[in-house]
Amino acid sequence: MEKKLTELVNSVQEEIKPVFEEIDKICEYNSKKVLTAFQENHVSEMHFNSTSGYGYGDVGRDTIENIFAKVLGAEDALVRAQFISGTHALTVCLFGLLRPGDTVLSINGKPYDTLDSVIGIEENPCSLKSYNINYEQIDLIGNNFNYKAIEERVAKKDIKLVIMQRSRGYDLRKSLSLENIKKVVETIRKVNLDVWIMCDNCYGEFVDTEEPLSMGVDVIVGSLIKNLGGGIAPNGGYIAGKKELVELCSQRLTAPGLGKEVGPTLGINRSFLQGLFMAPSVVASSLKTAVFASRALEKLGYVVEPSYNEKRSDIVQTIRFGNPELLIKFCQGIQMGSPIDSNTIPEPWDMPGYTDKVIMAAGTFTAGSSIELSCDAPIREPFVAFLQGGLTYEYGKLGVIKAIENILKEK
Repeated sequence: MEKKLTELVNSVQEEIKPVFEEIDKICEYNSKKVLTAFQENHVSEMHFNSTSGYGYGDVGRDTIENIFAKVLGAEDALVRAQFISGTHALTVCLFGLLRPGDTVLSINGKPYDTLDSVIGIEENPCSLKSYNINYEQIDLIGNNFNYKAIEERVAKKDIKLVIMQRSRGYDLRKSLSLENIKKVVETIRKVNLDVWIMCDNCYGEFVDTEEPLSMGVDVIVGSLIKNLGGGIAPNGGYIAGKKELVELCSQRLTAPGLGKEVGPTLGINRSFLQGLFMAPSVVASSLKTAVFASRALEKLGYVVEPSYNEKRSDIVQTIRFGNPELLIKFCQGIQMGSPIDSNTIPEPWDMPGYTDKVIMAAGTFTAGSSIELSCDAPIREPFVAFLQGGLTYEYGKLGVIKAIENILKEK
């Protein structure tokens, strides 16, 4: 088995070299963008200082938000440690922008599982539905938007907010490309100039040279234990886009009348700044890890998406195993190849916010950080693993090799 694995790794590494060259070009472009934002905002050691209590006058916090806005192409940004997850940031955005009687329209089908209780798809006394906020969705056709249905629906002008999710979540569709996002925004704007358009940008930042705001989206949302935290931020999230929308969201995160003016940083500033500074390189490593996994598992006969040489819109790689045993073994192998808790054996279990049992493998320095190498999956047909992250390509590759070893033993 060892000889077979060595031959596989060597052949894969040779085949993926041209893809890595393109990833490196994007990394350099985004690195320059981040460095320029730091320099234009005159970042100095004083911006690392901490505030407590109300957090009034936190110069570091305000500078961080200016930098994020610049990097993401936004008018303004809300970047806070008070966001505990991407789901929390999305929830704050939805409750900040919507009012009783409003309607929100999802244009790529149902969002990620953890938003079911937020929207009211799964009954919850604190959901949008409980506040008389209506939810509708238009499913994708294959891997593309149903442009005709979207145009007809938003033309009626009773939709307050259109939402889309760039990454696939636990769906088997392709992730949304920036080209498709631009086209659907143009379709919406032909018939409705007033509706707000939001994009869940989790897993997509720095995968390309531009972000959804450049495609005409009004507001984007993400987590800092994913791409933009660079594996250094220990928590947090962001909302970025039009100034008026960011302000509405800030009033919901803190309190009406307080908004962005409060929020202690509690020593987080250095981590946020250093994480963003490292993010282009870390995202590039995650992409390389995904490309390696894609080609290696494809050569072993598994159905993968995207293929190794396909243009990517996020850092997520799916591998279809077809049976639960191999899926679980692969995830357990990722855990074995992790730096933290490598001796722990993950098992599927009932998790809050998910409808199926879920197995999650993530031996990470920050709990749940999916910019670090991790792999998770709902235990349901066709038994697909969702692999993402890798602080460096070398560590990511070693983790994937360990997972492959584990499934080869099973077979």
